[in-house]
Amino acid sequence: MAAIFQGVGAAATLSSSPSNSFVPKKFLTSPRRSFSVRKVPSYVVVRSDGSVNFDLNSKSRRAQQLVANAVATKADSSAASSSSNPGHELLLFEALREGLEEEMERDPRVCVMGEDVGHYGGSYKVTKDLAKKFGDLRVLDTPIAENSFTGMGIGAAMTGLRPVVEGMNMGFLLLAFNQISNNCGMLHYTSGGQFTIPIVIRGPGGVGRQLGAEHSQRLESYFQSIPGIQMVACSTPYNAKGLMKAAIRSENPVILFEHVLLYNLKERIPDEDYICNLEEAEMVRPGEHVTILTYSRMRYHVMQAAKTLVNKGYDPEVIDIRSLKPFDLYTIGNSVKKTHRVLIVEECMRTGGIGASLTAAITENFNDYLDAPIMCLSSQDVPTPYAGTLEEWTVVQPAQIVTAVEQLCR
Repeated sequence: MAAIFQGVGAAATLSSSPSNSFVPKKFLTSPRRSFSVRKVPSYVVVRSDGSVNFDLNSKSRRAQQLVANAVATKADSSAASSSSNPGHELLLFEALREGLEEEMERDPRVCVMGEDVGHYGGSYKVTKDLAKKFGDLRVLDTPIAENSFTGMGIGAAMTGLRPVVEGMNMGFLLLAFNQISNNCGMLHYTSGGQFTIPIVIRGPGGVGRQLGAEHSQRLESYFQSIPGIQMVACSTPYNAKGLMKAAIRSENPVILFEHVLLYNLKERIPDEDYICNLEEAEMVRPGEHVTILTYSRMRYHVMQAAKTLVNKGYDPEVIDIRSLKPFDLYTIGNSVKKTHRVLIVEECMRTGGIGASLTAAITENFNDYLDAPIMCLSSQDVPTPYAGTLEEWTVVQPAQIVTAVEQLCR
């Protein structure tokens, strides 16, 4: 394997700026046989009203117009787009692929590795056709051995490459937890700054459609306590591409969380090059009465609930936190100072989840601005059931969000 990466990195050099600090970046203009078989869910269509349709027909699912910004009202929101605006429409998984492809063209040090990422194109087709374009050395199919190929990717990053490691399912990356915790997050520090680890670890996660407990993991809470790791979660095609590009360019190890039910979300994105700030939240809908903090799939449950809330006379402010570590406390704090009420909506588990950490951060920094206790809606602390009806009951639904806001605003 060393020979493989020696060949990949022939034109690569180690970065001369091994900084351990996160450097924020503003938005810039400028049928082959699979090596392994694992259960892959069919596509889902998320409509502008927040409803979800499960579609097995590839032609009909592509024909659907998917609107990522739901009922967002902020005209200059990064998520807002219109068919009259210049740009091109992409599904979320296509946006991820486009961002990855552009970075591989821009920087010869960028390479991809994981199970079935090569000629099969990945379980969700994020790496489709990249092996044909860049070759088998830069798009490397690996055995079913997460701990091994994640460690290989970390070693490649230490030598100056910029690997993108795909977990076929985020739950499988538990097998690589030792590498991610003890090596990926700590080697910059334990080497006294001699090494940087510019690696991106990405893959699908979250509660899908009857995938069972082991394939419905939300690992944000597992990884958030690891020092030296940065975590982001994409929710639209626009920020999926922007976060992918920014993560690849970062000198820090970044875990990019993608949701299995958002891959078929469509949005118009700019033709010109851009990146998203890895540490910046997104204002989805400005409001005055309550701050709703959310991310990933729950963004659409919140926006569906927002329609009902507006009809009832409430004016919720919705923020997609995007950066799960570190939190954008500047954006969050300004919103809390304005609304004085906070509701956190997440798909992560309640015990030790992102919502718990966010609640602690807000309490420590903005407690004097709160007029009501922080409320947090999370998934139940149970293994995700396979039965569809029971599965739905374990995840926060829009009606629960509406009820929580009404209680907060009494």
